[in-house]
Amino acid sequence: MGARTLEGKVALITGGSSGIGAACAQALAGEGARVVVGYHRGRERAEALAAQLPGNGHATMAIALEDTQAHAQLADWATREMGRLDILVNSAGYTRRIAHHDLDAMDGALFNEILAANVGGPFSVIRALLPLLHASGDGLVVNISSVSAFTGLGSNIAYCAAKAALDTLAISLARAFGPQVRFLNVSPAAVDTEFVKGRSREELQKKAAQTPLGRVVLPEDVARAVLACATHLRTATGTRIVIDGGHTL
Repeated sequence: MGARTLEGKVALITGGSSGIGAACAQALAGEGARVVVGYHRGRERAEALAAQLPGNGHATMAIALEDTQAHAQLADWATREMGRLDILVNSAGYTRRIAHHDLDAMDGALFNEILAANVGGPFSVIRALLPLLHASGDGLVVNISSVSAFTGLGSNIAYCAAKAALDTLAISLARAFGPQVRFLNVSPAAVDTEFVKGRSREELQKKAAQTPLGRVVLPEDVARAVLACATHLRTATGTRIVIDGGHTL
């Protein structure tokens, strides 16, 4: 059996206990990475996932996006416990289903809360972990973005705005911190997870049927794209990888 492509690497995944994050953990561990499964409230899920990942040396860590002061402590912990960091996957986020015309429901406080969760939190985590990623010499940050960033269609207008900001953030950081660290955003259409409460499987299938490929995007599809960013797309940085089944065509 040949060497796995990520042998010796360490990957940290925010929102890693379920959905897209969990699929990313499985994909990266499958290629030999030691994985830190970051979680917010899903400690038991994170620990169960880490225990069944292939390979050894995996860990779990509580990572609350809104607690920016704790992100410096996260960097200290990663240095002490893992010894290095090569890959950061920002998969954690938050949204709420609100019709775009309902500006009464989308007040200023909620707008700012959604921006803080989906772009402010990832920025803070990147900022704290950047010295470790830079020291790797081959660092990679993959943000889980969305086609909502450039279609303006999504669970609410704040979520669309946050993902657009996340895309631009990757461009700015890629320019500033290459070649030691690359920054990429993976942008799926609606994924078959429980991320958007109230969205049914039937709704996803109906939308997918109208796309050229005619199938729902799965967490594993997103994870394979993240894995490709680490293993194959070696000259890509500051751009988005769209995996939407042709949804935006």
